[in-house]
This record gives sequence, structure tokens and C-alpha cells, in this order.
Amino acid sequence: MLARVRTAAMWGLEAFPVDCEVDVGPGLPGFAMVGLPDASAREARERLWPALRNAGLSPPERRVTVNLAPADRRKEGAAADLAVALALLVATEQGPPEPLAHAAVLGELALDGRVRGTRGTLALAEAVWRGGAHALVCAKEAAPEAALVEGLRVLAAGTLTEALGWLRGGSLPVASPAPADPHPDADHDLADVRGQALARRALEIAAAGAHHLLLVGPPGAGKSMLAARLPALLPPLDPAEALVVTRLHSASGLRPPGSGLMRRRPFRAPHHSLSRAGLIGGGSPPRPGELSLAHHGVLFLDEFAEYPRHLLDALREPLESGVVHLSRASGHTRFPARPLVVAAMNPCHCGWLGHPKRGCRCTSGDIARHTARVSGPILDRLDIQIEVPALTSAELLRASQGEASALVRERVLAARERQAARGVLNALLPNSALREHCALDAPAQRLVADAVDRGGMSARAVHRSLRVARTIADLAGEKRVSAQRLAEALQYRAYEGRAATAT
Repeated sequence: MLARVRTAAMWGLEAFPVDCEVDVGPGLPGFAMVGLPDASAREARERLWPALRNAGLSPPERRVTVNLAPADRRKEGAAADLAVALALLVATEQGPPEPLAHAAVLGELALDGRVRGTRGTLALAEAVWRGGAHALVCAKEAAPEAALVEGLRVLAAGTLTEALGWLRGGSLPVASPAPADPHPDADHDLADVRGQALARRALEIAAAGAHHLLLVGPPGAGKSMLAARLPALLPPLDPAEALVVTRLHSASGLRPPGSGLMRRRPFRAPHHSLSRAGLIGGGSPPRPGELSLAHHGVLFLDEFAEYPRHLLDALREPLESGVVHLSRASGHTRFPARPLVVAAMNPCHCGWLGHPKRGCRCTSGDIARHTARVSGPILDRLDIQIEVPALTSAELLRASQGEASALVRERVLAARERQAARGVLNALLPNSALREHCALDAPAQRLVADAVDRGGMSARAVHRSLRVARTIADLAGEKRVSAQRLAEALQYRAYEGRAATAT
């Protein structure tokens, strides 16, 4: 006997519909699974047979062949366990095939017959919906996440026995979508930062226009504290962004089964000892790196100069395109990668260059080598580069409490509304649109000419400064980019010029 049931599988982050075909035929008892399953999928028999016995069912003493079609695409994980079990019961005439005609089945089987949720439930549910299924039977713990797919009727099964009861004409509870995560984020308020007016202003501009930011200063100056407060300045994820981010984190195994939509923007802060695959993505099956896990959120790269040079240079293309492309012998993979990058580094190897109380022990050669660890092309891609000085005790005690994150976020939201009318965030304005949206008068043009001819600023740096100036004008509610706004934007490239001089 032959039975078919719809399911889905993943390879890396990609989910796709799968037809699970089970044939029970004559021959010596055995179990074979074909269709390029990985090791965890091939181990299905070792889970199925105990699960069937513990559910009071008899595994067939015949030859069982399972085909996961399409047979030319690799598949990972145990999401097809429940589908194989139900198809096996239909093929051995222990259940009717009609309920499976328009339904899909997902779930891993425990040895005692319980149905477990799997990694990437949201992406898998979207895949079965694209494959034409109108209903989905899945693990009870994962059902609220699967129910996020609009139009898909999700039935929650806690055990194989419950799923078999549905197959034989019974009912299963219909799942409701899980509630979205609450928006942050009272734990990290910008009001906690004393002094550092320039850094606070830079943080506001970065949040308003999605500009990458570099903070340079000695240990204890507050770089990490500032970076941790950036997510609270950003607007919550809109529904489309939330769906993308939730799907990505679910497929990466970073969300508990059954979680709702992520409304908080992700904040990732990897250690500088991570590998290239850890930062960019890779492996087999391919997994996203920190750059993609921070998609639509904040990627904080502390100790920026301690990252290996080749690792930082690997960021160059993704920061421009917003996509990580991985080409391997097994295939080509794309991961989304559009985070707001905040990098922080010490001004020299010992860290105390420019400190008001502690003297720097580095030679000029040490400083040049430290600065050269971050290449010019990477600095070019960081729109805002500022120095965060250490405060003296008198400055720290005299400094008043700054604005709260909620007040700054109101200005950020207003600036983003102005950008929404143009259809794109300022950091992503194409060069062809700069002439229209960043038109310069004569004084502003002289500022640009001076920055290029005397300051040695590259064309890419000029374009990025124009985008920052556009954001500053948006924060002020101004339609045109004045020389005053451009001058402020150009001062945020001062560190790049000093770095070039040091090397």
C-alpha cells in the first residue's frame, strides 16, 4: 500500500514543501528513507517504532520505504516524523487517507509518542501554505507560532494518539496566534548617560537615519553603555519586519516553540574571537551569522580593532548590499543582513591615548599599527565616527541627567516619517537620489570641495556625509540640507581623517 501526506523541510534557513510518500510492500522487514535526508531525518525509524508501540499500535513487519520529494533537495531535521507516522498508518489501513488530502503534518516524535515542536515552525508553516495545504497538524507547543500564517488553519496535537484520533474522524483544538512580544525597553534608558552630549547626538542621528556608527574612546568612557541604549531609540518592528525577523530567529533555533512575533529589534553583541562563519554565516547546513541575526536590529562590535582584518573586510559587501551570499559546492545561500552596526574601539593599543589622567604608553608606531587594523574601506562604510572622551570626576559630577529615550524616540519617529514619504531610509538613499534630496547651495558646495581637496575625503565618504546631513535636516524638520547641517555631518568624519594621518 502507498500513502502520501504533505509536510515541509528545511535546509539552512530555507523551508520548502515536501511530499512524504510511504510504501509498505512485500519483502524482509526493513526501513529505508530516500530523498536526501540528513542524519537526524534518517534516524526517523528509531523514533517511529517505539512511538507507535507506546501509542498501542503495531509497527509493520514488512518492507517500508519513505520518499521525501523533491528528491534532489537536501532536507534536515525531524519535522517529518509525524507525517511519516500518519502516512504509515494509512498505508497499513489503520486510518483513512481522506483527512490528509488537504492538510499538512509537521512534528518530531518522542519515543513515548509525544509530538514535539521543531526549529523553524513559522517558516515550515509558510512553506506548507505555499504548497497548497489549507490545514496543518503540528505539535501543541508549536501551534501558536504556526498560526501566525494568515489563512492557515492550525490543529494542535499533543501526542501521536491524538493525531491518529483526528485521522479517524475526531477533532483537534484549533490554535490561535501567539501574542507578540512587548516592545522594549525600560531597562536601558538614555537618561542614564551623564555628559557625552556629542555621543548622545550621534546616537540620535544614527537611529533616525539607520547610519552605521563608530565610537572611539578609552576604557570606561561609556561606549558599551551608549550602544546598549540604541535599540530603545528605534521604532518597533513593523508587521512585515517582525515577520522576517521572527522567521529568521525561529529557523536559527533561537526562539522557543510557539513564540509570537518579535516586536523588539534584535541586539547582538558577539565577542571578537568569533569565526568568519559566526559573523557572516556558513557551515553545512548553512547557518546565519551574527550579521544576519541582527537583521533590522543592532549589531554591536565591541573591541572593533581586535577583530581579525580579514573578518572586518568580509563585512564590506554585506554592509553595502544588505545580503550575505554564500556559495558552496552544495549550493548557493542568501541571508538577509541589514542591521544598524555600532562599532567601538580604543584609540590605541593600551587604550589611554587622550585620557585626562592616565598617560598613553604606546609609541607612534604602535598607534599607527592599531589604527591600521581597521581598513579604510570599512571606515568609509561607517557613516558616523566620533570620539567618546573619558570624563573627569568634576565633569561627571557636574553633568546633568540627559533626555530620556522616550523623548529622543519621538524625534526619531518624526524623522523616519519624513523619510517614509521619500520611500527609503536616508542611509539607503541611492546615489542617484542625492542630487534631488540633498541639493546643496553654494556655501555647502564649498564645504564639500574643501573636504575632498584639503581633507582627502573619498567620494563614498562624501555621499555618506550627505546622507547624514539629510538625516540631521529631517530631525530639524527642514526640507533642504543647509551648509550648517552639512558642516555638522562632516565633523562626524573627523576620526577617519586622523586615522589616515596616523597610518
